[in-house]
Amino acid sequence: MQGTTSYSKLGRSLLKTIRGFSTWTSKSGSDEKLVASVLFERLPVVIPQIDPVVYAFQEFSFRWRQQYRREYPEAFLKKADARGKGDYQIDYTPAPRITEADKSNDKRSLQRALDRRLYLLLYGTAYGSEEPVWHFPEKVYESEQTLRKCAESALKSVIGDLSHTYFVGNAPMGHMIIRPSDNDQVNPSLERFFFKSQVIATNKFNIGKCEDYVWVTKDELLEYFPEQAEYLRKMIIS
Repeated sequence: MQGTTSYSKLGRSLLKTIRGFSTWTSKSGSDEKLVASVLFERLPVVIPQIDPVVYAFQEFSFRWRQQYRREYPEAFLKKADARGKGDYQIDYTPAPRITEADKSNDKRSLQRALDRRLYLLLYGTAYGSEEPVWHFPEKVYESEQTLRKCAESALKSVIGDLSHTYFVGNAPMGHMIIRPSDNDQVNPSLERFFFKSQVIATNKFNIGKCEDYVWVTKDELLEYFPEQAEYLRKMIIS
């Protein structure tokens, strides 16, 4: 008898949960819009310069280890030096770290800030804005199978092809709720989900569906979104 009572209570509780979820889903579908935004990044091309403090510590560590290094015979050291003197030896000249795009501050080029991550921003009409603004590639969720698919559609509509992109995971990296102002009676609440995607094996995209675009570092990106700067600073780790 007790088992029957407990099962009936569990059933009623589960039914309430399902009804509550259905009610929330219908409300969210009518009162809120889901938007998938893409944080499209280019990874560093060259190794970042070492911080002076780190460099000083490495120098100290090297000199400290030199005190206890193993002494090799002179004949062995001469053989080791001779191994690098063949016809196969190639003179290597490193490419400059500062490019022409850095000198001219060309933010439309991917050939800048080679030791930093760059992020794509678009200038044009975004969801919920009546005038052109800076924003990430985005799309309102409609009938896509998942939000990740919606994010892929958003990026594809901008660059035309996803063959040089890699989406990092299926889950969003961030979530933001934007409430309309008290005077705005037209636009509903907005839930924005951020997905990370990375540039793969290319240094140029034919970007469209916008009036302008830039590739910016994290510090530069925060200047474009002063109101959300604190949240974006925490979401974008590096």
